[in-house]
Amino acid sequence: MRFRLLSNRDMEAIDSLKESHGGSKEIADTIERMRDYETRKRILAATEYGEMMEEAEELVKKFAKVEDFEEAHSIAYKDGMGTATSQVSGFQGARVTHRCMRGIAESAATEVPALVPAEMISVVAMTEDYVYHGNLMATLAMAENIMRVEWFCSTNLVGTPLPHKRFKDVESATGVTFNTAPAGDDLSQLILVNQGTFFGNFGGIEVANDNHLIYLDGITRAAKTTGANFFLNPSWSSIIATCYYARDIPNLFIKVSMLLSTQNLMQFRMLLNIMSEYLRDDKTSPIREINIGNAVSPENFIKCSQELQESGIKSLSLAAHILINPDLGRAGFDWFDESLKILESGHNLTFKYESDGHSREFDTMEAYFLPEEERKAHATEIGDVVYYKTLQCTKHAREYMQRGIPVSFGLSSHR
Repeated sequence: MRFRLLSNRDMEAIDSLKESHGGSKEIADTIERMRDYETRKRILAATEYGEMMEEAEELVKKFAKVEDFEEAHSIAYKDGMGTATSQVSGFQGARVTHRCMRGIAESAATEVPALVPAEMISVVAMTEDYVYHGNLMATLAMAENIMRVEWFCSTNLVGTPLPHKRFKDVESATGVTFNTAPAGDDLSQLILVNQGTFFGNFGGIEVANDNHLIYLDGITRAAKTTGANFFLNPSWSSIIATCYYARDIPNLFIKVSMLLSTQNLMQFRMLLNIMSEYLRDDKTSPIREINIGNAVSPENFIKCSQELQESGIKSLSLAAHILINPDLGRAGFDWFDESLKILESGHNLTFKYESDGHSREFDTMEAYFLPEEERKAHATEIGDVVYYKTLQCTKHAREYMQRGIPVSFGLSSHR
């Protein structure tokens, strides 16, 4: 006996939502169009972020280059090593990202200049202001177009207050009714019945009943408005829904968070089965990265990597936290030595930083969920926290390189 992951009703609602956004081709074409830097720059010129783009263009010219370190230390990469892909979390909007860029530029003259990670993650709620008033687009422009990172991951939380019309539009498109409550200022939000405390439900990731449709609508609106194409995923149901929804949208992707906890091979195989159910014709999946949970041993990480290779699924990376703040795990967590076992065995690893390993005032989960005005007021401090994460990422990357392990960085850190 075998049970389908989605019922006919589920698929009809998802298909109808996609058609309400113009269909697969229209969504994909719009994403591609909005990823163009000149398009973004022209739109941002009419916002408070226009001048920031000009400053960012000058800052990136000062960045240190990987090749200088390679030449100074006679780096020679060894055959049979895995590739380490650098990733830093906490790029909380345009002001924070700009502040981090300034730190990277100023570090170029120091003994250990910071290098731009290949991947960046932001955990900012997709409010109307963030998506539609330039903040997200400015962040993406600095990260993707100016620093030229390979991937920038945004976060969509279904508990985010939105204009009530957003919910009505999804209801009209899908025939599904959502349980919402007024949130003030003509906004509504889903009622999250499992949410005992704010962090007890991680700020609103509950995807009960048909709430996955709100998740899909949120990432589609952000993608069409800004060109964002990579999103953190909060739940099993929205993973399944997105794999089906984006199977024919080739430039829309999700990342499976460590908070979902792929802690063992059984859970990893569950994800492989979901991907195989809705695999694209080119053998890729809308899932392009999976965080393996902090409890997994290097040996089991390697087994996950081996089973991924055997699956035939392409362009999917596996990530592990190297340093995390205590909000996300035990104090003093450090997975660097474990990461060496994986890379030196020939398996690829995306090495991620939620912290630089030092206690800092805004190196907390709470800082991810500050209201916009507080985030704006503390952009300098939060930007410095992200810079120090980037610097620590660079220090570990240098150790990898000196051991003959190739490391992937943002292209602005290359000549």
